Amino acid sequence: MYKLLSFFLFLTMAMNAQNARALNFDDLWAMQRIGTADLSPDGSKLVFSLTSYSYDLNKGNSDIFVINTDGTGLKAIKNTEKGESSPKFSPDGKKIAYVMGNQIWLTNADGTGDEQITTHYSGASGVVWSQDGKKMLFVSSVYPDCADQECNKKKDEEAEQSKVKASVFTELMYRHWDDWRGDKRSHLFMFDLASKEMTDLTPFSKSDVPPIALGSAKDYSFSPDGNWVVFTMNTDEVLATSTNNDIFLLDLRTVQKGKKPDHKKISLSKGNDSQPVFSPDGKMIAYTSMERAGFEADRQRLMIYDIESGKTRQLFPKQDISVSEMLWSPDGKYIYFTSAKEINESVYRVSLSGEKADLIIEKHMSANLMISPDGAKLYFKMQKSTLPHELFSADADGKNVMQVSFINTERLKNIQMNEVETFWTKGAGGTPVQSIIVKPPFFDETKKYPMIFLIHGGPQGHWSDDFHYRWNVQMFAADGYVVVAPNPRGSTSYGQKFTDEISGDWGGKVYTDLMNSYDEAIKRFKFIDKNNTFAAGASYGGYMINWIAGHTDRFNALVSHAGVFNLESMFGTTEELWFPEWEFKGTPWQNRKIYEKWSPHRYIHNCKTPVLVVHGAKDFRVTEDQAFQLFTSLQRLGVPSEFLYFPDETHFVAKPQNSRLWWKTVLGWFDRHIKR
Repeated sequence: MYKLLSFFLFLTMAMNAQNARALNFDDLWAMQRIGTADLSPDGSKLVFSLTSYSYDLNKGNSDIFVINTDGTGLKAIKNTEKGESSPKFSPDGKKIAYVMGNQIWLTNADGTGDEQITTHYSGASGVVWSQDGKKMLFVSSVYPDCADQECNKKKDEEAEQSKVKASVFTELMYRHWDDWRGDKRSHLFMFDLASKEMTDLTPFSKSDVPPIALGSAKDYSFSPDGNWVVFTMNTDEVLATSTNNDIFLLDLRTVQKGKKPDHKKISLSKGNDSQPVFSPDGKMIAYTSMERAGFEADRQRLMIYDIESGKTRQLFPKQDISVSEMLWSPDGKYIYFTSAKEINESVYRVSLSGEKADLIIEKHMSANLMISPDGAKLYFKMQKSTLPHELFSADADGKNVMQVSFINTERLKNIQMNEVETFWTKGAGGTPVQSIIVKPPFFDETKKYPMIFLIHGGPQGHWSDDFHYRWNVQMFAADGYVVVAPNPRGSTSYGQKFTDEISGDWGGKVYTDLMNSYDEAIKRFKFIDKNNTFAAGASYGGYMINWIAGHTDRFNALVSHAGVFNLESMFGTTEELWFPEWEFKGTPWQNRKIYEKWSPHRYIHNCKTPVLVVHGAKDFRVTEDQAFQLFTSLQRLGVPSEFLYFPDETHFVAKPQNSRLWWKTVLGWFDRHIKR
């Protein structure tokens, strides 16, 4: 019998190996994507949104599923073409709130008995329950000078009917990311489920809640007793130059209809403060805080505010760890949080004594932390380069990590992908620099493979062990390339000093780090064909491609996606001005030399390498004029170049059919420049 079972196991493995194939574009878009997840109050179920994409319809649709925390009982409870998202269990676990059609709905926990809760003209989203289940917080975009929804509706109708579509801007941040802001602002509302009464908690305010940038998924909440609301808001006059998000506390017992509530600011720094979360006993508020004004990538410290004394203290002040998202343990003794650590987003735990945070789950990319009511189990999303997000569980000490959901198992079973590996090199000044390397499927060490050298954006970002839906390392590898993706100076997971050392030095130490990584890869890995290497990057990565174009001929061909080309003109068209003013130590008229020193357009005349330029018209972060200038320069210089322009995309290429064209064009560009 044992021999028979062994034979069948061998046969199954052989058949799987025979059917194995490389990842392709259709596979990438067939993956279902887990969105936000929530744990039931009794700890028995998880509810989550799940998005599927249609290539024919050229868009995605989100549905809502529940699953038992032991991995059984997966069930769709909302599965329509209307799109349902952002599910949240009620405190008693009997109901689930969700968003559909820009309004809040309630359903029973089994998916029956739908009820539309809001009919807010300006829409409602971002549900947060009060602990007694009697009230909700939500946000809605309104005109600050409107006292009611009729006023909002009237203003919209007048704008729609007007033959004049012109705007008069009186301040900066008139547009952001891909949105022309107009006169509306996001306000925080409270909804009473019994009386159906809605109260604007930030009436007449020109500030947004949550803030338009640098906030978190937890930027407002109720105190456990329901008497207080804490939220994040930026009240600075010039929003375009400010990272000064602050934490405000509001006593709901003082709120009177028609009057502006008295918000008490409790945060202290001039930098970005966000993610305020009450302790289970309601006596403290934990929040994250950046110390330096104007710097969006400062270390995120973990702060504790004592409500009674009004005093604030910092946890683990001597550890160089930057907090991403966090939550309290039910007994209030610990705070769990995620933090970037090298190529991972790891999970830590710290007690309220606060001297040292302990690493409890290191590998891969963890997010959306949840904890069981008894504090014994953690639940979270986890991904890696060979696995899209799935739900996982672990003991509270990080042991016994187990996969709970298997949404994409069938879609992945015949696809061969190699796990990420890493290697280290000496960067500028001898500083260690880590790089990811991914080998192509069906890898044969005796063969030679072309290499794609990927440069991440930010620049304060990092390549990680994730399943990226745009810059997917496995998709590049699947086309027969070795992928090398370095984390040079400026990367965010190697300590704050390492991150800081790119500011004011965009083409300096970081360029040395990158080229040392490239040279070491060629030297160390004999399976890389040194005669066939290519480089690509987006945003800051696109900047570095443009810099490389004028400084080295190491590569056969380059791809610059949404890349900064002319630093001075970029300053005049981007929206978050705190970014260039920090990175280049002021405005162009205050520090013109540094703008000139590090601007790729001043060196493009040296370029001999073919360049593919890619840009989206709705990109307000790195505006389209950067691509126009780059492509014009390349064409006038006679450098082989093409321009892939998307009139309906932003900083990202997000639509399925556009994505197919992107992959086809980028990989085709590399293929055309391989030396056979």
